[in-house]
Amino acid sequence: MRAMILDRPGLPLRMAILAQPRVSPGTLLVEVEACGVCRTDLQLVDGDLPAPLLPVVPGHEIVGRIRAVGAGVANLRPGQRVGIPWLGWTCGICRFCLAGRENLCESARCTGYQINGGFAEYTVADARYCFPLPDNEDPSLLAPLLCAGLIGHRALHLAGQAQRVALYGFGAAAHLLAQVLKYQQREFYVFTRPDDLRTQAFARRLGATWAGGTDETPPNEFDAALIFAPTGSLVPLALRYLDKGGTVVCGGIHMSDIPSFAYSLLWGERVLRSVANLTRSDGVEFLKLASQIPVLPEVQRFPLAQANQALAALRKGELQGAAVLVMNPYNGGERRHQHETFEI
Repeated sequence: MRAMILDRPGLPLRMAILAQPRVSPGTLLVEVEACGVCRTDLQLVDGDLPAPLLPVVPGHEIVGRIRAVGAGVANLRPGQRVGIPWLGWTCGICRFCLAGRENLCESARCTGYQINGGFAEYTVADARYCFPLPDNEDPSLLAPLLCAGLIGHRALHLAGQAQRVALYGFGAAAHLLAQVLKYQQREFYVFTRPDDLRTQAFARRLGATWAGGTDETPPNEFDAALIFAPTGSLVPLALRYLDKGGTVVCGGIHMSDIPSFAYSLLWGERVLRSVANLTRSDGVEFLKLASQIPVLPEVQRFPLAQANQALAALRKGELQGAAVLVMNPYNGGERRHQHETFEI
């Protein structure tokens, strides 16, 4: 199979031909149809995330077809379409797992980070962490739901019943969440980079009550602010426009340092919190809701071999919506790459 490999953070991904992975008890062999390109993938490649498996195949918004089923898997079958998210394995026995908070598992392993992911034609996943998906949908439109959608859903859940919601950063996660907020008849306000008029127009097209740059003053205070941009300086800015009793939720794994701010910004029972991973129940809830609305990502598609170009576009802020890698059958006319001496 073809796969894009990260040998070391700071280097571009490298195309290689690898042996197909094999199933083991409790796992599935999945032929990848599409895999979203997430900001976490970019942070992995850029070296912002600690202690990844190396070499590693990134990618954790995976849509594909089951091609083999390991022993002990009873509820999934070959040919079925599944989605594979960021959270790829938990122990089930630590204090967090036993309390129903598997997203905080002390031994958790994540897809495309500590487990090889979906920037490849095949991958193996723990069957417990695979979600059945509809057969009749475009896989490239399903892929962003599996992380961008799920993290947005969890962030909104942590914000409670907020009716006026600020979104900082309007990329993959926020543009999906905007559709949920509109469906639920909640007002949402979007902050982008200063002078990013294109993204502001995109946000208004999806129903934003107001959209402007982070250097602008919004028309009112908010019940909640959800930060999807990995920029710590947005935290005190969000607190400044947060109503008493409101919540600021940081929606990423990695964020630049938060600068000091006056206690008065937090006083008034304002809450500052983060989102850590997701749970399987998050996935079940959100995928059901996304189907009902329906939530429809705006995507820019790239072939597998252009994973580095997709990451570069994300790094430069050139994408509107989400980037998705789509797998194409291997073309014998393409330049062949040297076979690797290790298996995944």
